[in-house]
Amino acid sequence: MTITPISGREQSVVNALLLAAALALVFGIFAPMLTLQKLVFITNTFSLYSGVVALFREGQLILCLIILGFSIVLPGMKIVVLFSVWNRCRSFSDSEAKLFHWLSLLNKWSMLDVFVVAVLLASVKLGALASVEVHAGLYAFAVAVVLIMLVTHRVKRVLKPVP
Repeated sequence: MTITPISGREQSVVNALLLAAALALVFGIFAPMLTLQKLVFITNTFSLYSGVVALFREGQLILCLIILGFSIVLPGMKIVVLFSVWNRCRSFSDSEAKLFHWLSLLNKWSMLDVFVVAVLLASVKLGALASVEVHAGLYAFAVAVVLIMLVTHRVKRVLKPVP
């Protein structure tokens, strides 16, 4: 791979964006995302973490693994790999190039989790007996996903394959 020269300022900006993405992701995983109110008396507040735990406890292992993988593991792994690739780009190994290639392919699936939450919101909002209140966790999670996508795009522009 060839590498476009990176300025110190650009290096710092991308690292700051990755740090912001990591903080937003952690906050988005553990902070409340939704409060579901059915009728007047039944209220449930969910975070991504509590939702995964609830799915596991209820025996919904496949759905639990899908949400865990796409919403927690994959974004976290992408942040770690992007940080590694960006900060070690002068000694970019073939294994890192392959890993980055796969992560950039998986980048298209990053909004899957936000889409699932949006569909959940839309379906619940349509119910006459239920209402949903969105909390900061959902917004933080969406910010993390978008920041990861932006940094991935920037790193792809800097690292170009050798013809």
